[in-house]
Amino acid sequence: MLNSSFHEIPTNHSSPHTPSFMPNRTVFFISDGTGITAETFGNAILAQFEMKARHVRLPFTDTVDKAYQAVQQVNQTAIAEGKKPIVFITLVNEEVLKVITESCQGMLLDMFGTFVTPIENELQIKSNHRIGRFSDASKSQAYQDRIEAINFSLAHDDGQSNRDLAGSDIILVGVSRSGKTPTSLYLAMQYGLKASNYPLIPEDFDRRHLPPALTPHINKIFGLTINPERLSEIRNERRPNSKYASLANCREEVAEAEAMMRRSGIRWLSTTTKSIEEIATTILQEIRPERLIY
Repeated sequence: MLNSSFHEIPTNHSSPHTPSFMPNRTVFFISDGTGITAETFGNAILAQFEMKARHVRLPFTDTVDKAYQAVQQVNQTAIAEGKKPIVFITLVNEEVLKVITESCQGMLLDMFGTFVTPIENELQIKSNHRIGRFSDASKSQAYQDRIEAINFSLAHDDGQSNRDLAGSDIILVGVSRSGKTPTSLYLAMQYGLKASNYPLIPEDFDRRHLPPALTPHINKIFGLTINPERLSEIRNERRPNSKYASLANCREEVAEAEAMMRRSGIRWLSTTTKSIEEIATTILQEIRPERLIY
């Protein structure tokens, strides 16, 4: 079971291997679709380096004219800064790709060329070469399922509706402002999961057991908790100087919620230092819902 006693190894930002300066560099994301794939891939790579980057997004570069405009922008940046911009590209159109690869003075990182072509060679089949993840959204059942999941999660936000909790893939519980809403929406948008979230309130603590609506679905429940000091900061931004945001109240609510989750055998973790992506990944490892969209 995961809980808030889990200790993470602190990152030592003063490591002797960390450079004493942070080089500046412009990074371009060029795509003939939305550019989300290029940007996600590029940011994952760039996160490995201590650097300051200026991001320039050039989505929908889907004609030769637009390709030349993109090249002009990259090359002007190279001249002005005296160093090659880093250019992540996801381009399907061969004419557009040719303009970029032959004329661009940046450091090109072609995601499709690097990964798709070798897989085509290995599988001996051609890829779909679609522009964007949902280029045919109107015909994509996965896309429609994702929209349905988002609508479901919005309707079941903060315990707004107890109806059809059985239809939930995941149910998040925790005190108010512990990260349930952004996590449930991320699970819906990224994975097409119907995620409900249910706040634990003082009345639940007085009863000392989970709300009756949740007990039949214990296998789908995952708990989120948070450091009381951080919770007080977050709540003070919403309701400053209120009992709701007071440190004493936050400490009491968090302690009661964690005790309830222990008694109920609910898996849980602290969101205090974790990103939404880390929280969602941990939940998926623990809950392992049958229906999962990528």
